[in-house]
Amino acid sequence: MKRIVLFIATNLAIMLVLGISASLLGVNRYLTANGLNLGMLLGFAALMGFGGAFISLWLSKPIAKWSTGARVIEQPANSTELWLMNTIAAQARKAGIKMPEVAIYPGEPNAFATGATKNASLVAVSTGLLESMTHEEIEAVLAHEVAHIANGDMVTLTLIQGVVNTFVIFLARVVAYFVDQFFRRDEESSGPGIAFTVTAVICDLVFGLLASIIVAWFSRQREYRADRGSAQILGTPRPMIAALRRLGGIEQAGVQSSLPKNLAASGIAGGGVLSLFASHPSCEDRIAALQHAGLRTA
Repeated sequence: MKRIVLFIATNLAIMLVLGISASLLGVNRYLTANGLNLGMLLGFAALMGFGGAFISLWLSKPIAKWSTGARVIEQPANSTELWLMNTIAAQARKAGIKMPEVAIYPGEPNAFATGATKNASLVAVSTGLLESMTHEEIEAVLAHEVAHIANGDMVTLTLIQGVVNTFVIFLARVVAYFVDQFFRRDEESSGPGIAFTVTAVICDLVFGLLASIIVAWFSRQREYRADRGSAQILGTPRPMIAALRRLGGIEQAGVQSSLPKNLAASGIAGGGVLSLFASHPSCEDRIAALQHAGLRTA
């Protein structure tokens, strides 16, 4: 329930901020007496598309902590926490980034990295992952998350999300305008009718679904790259392959990820029902990619 309330409250706040910004900039007045102002509409679409994506990125760390119940390790309280801190510190130095915050959260085996920049990031691991994997496998998962940060994946995914959001909003309203004009061709009154609103909502949903295929494809590619990054940090793909085999066995056992939907694409494991919409490739595909990457396996 806490996650649902937080998700709704965050999105309402973002929409309120963007709505006020659009009004102040005047870009929400793209429907004029002379028709559709495409330049103004593009400005509105870009503000809503990129604005929402970058505000979400800026809030990603606190939202991740609140939604998962993650506890940031300030001072290691036991040998496991000390080992986590030392391992991530060593990997961060090797990857050329600043030490990220390290957190532990309750849940099924998983881990994620988030943050607005490479040098202001967070790596979080679940209690389930710490309890179910060997140190070597955990080290590989941590290196995978550090590689995500070093690759700038959070910012890149935000840019892609902003681009597709912009096109979805723009095209939906262009289609809605022409549909509305068709149904109102015999009317003399100006201004959009109900057909514009209904069509815009439907097109937002349909185009958004199609756009999610593009975002999911990129998300899968960054998982392959982070797997290779883990192998490069550790000097061998063997631990990452072992970790993926472990995760594959967990998935086959029917254990569901405990990450909220807004963090699902950031986790080490996950995906969708249909491969086109999956944020992660299957563990089998990831293992095969590592085995054919030409990296040392011994």
